[in-house]
Amino acid sequence: MLLIIFCVAKICLFAQGTVPAPATQIKLALLAAPDDKKEGATVYGYSSNKELILLRKGTNELICLSDDPAEPGFSVACYHRDLDAFMKRGRDLRKAGKSQEEVFNTREQEVKEGKLIMPKMPTSLFVYSAKAKDYDSIKAEVKNGYLRSVIYIPYATSESTGLPLKPEAPGMPWLMNPGTHGAHIMINPK
Repeated sequence: MLLIIFCVAKICLFAQGTVPAPATQIKLALLAAPDDKKEGATVYGYSSNKELILLRKGTNELICLSDDPAEPGFSVACYHRDLDAFMKRGRDLRKAGKSQEEVFNTREQEVKEGKLIMPKMPTSLFVYSAKAKDYDSIKAEVKNGYLRSVIYIPYATSESTGLPLKPEAPGMPWLMNPGTHGAHIMINPK
């Protein structure tokens, strides 16, 4: 049963179950995208039964994910298409009930075995998030959002990049998960 409870500028949201309309999910997912990539990004979101579905086929290399209505708070992400298999595998493993550690270890093993292919070049991920109290799903508004940037460089180390292994100052990039398939540069602006 779908009940439309609020519509503004052709963007409508649904009552409890809280899966926003596709146009709203697209608008919110694109909060994580760089401005010059928004128009051509592919966007995935959720159906009324909370299954991940394609909302908009894009024309560039960016894939964006809408906020998962089953998770607390607000979080949308955009990543380079070369990370899609990696990201999809993580979603599938979490859906199967695997812990974060199990997801990491499974993907590490699958990359080593050649079953999961990681990008050969550095690849980006952008995550825009906010606490539950700062997300109004009815108005499709996010306050106090936080954008972090990630650049995946599989098997990079501190020695190969010259980066520290922890943030030493606000906004300073640092390397997380060094020496693994999931090695990535974290850039947290605040």
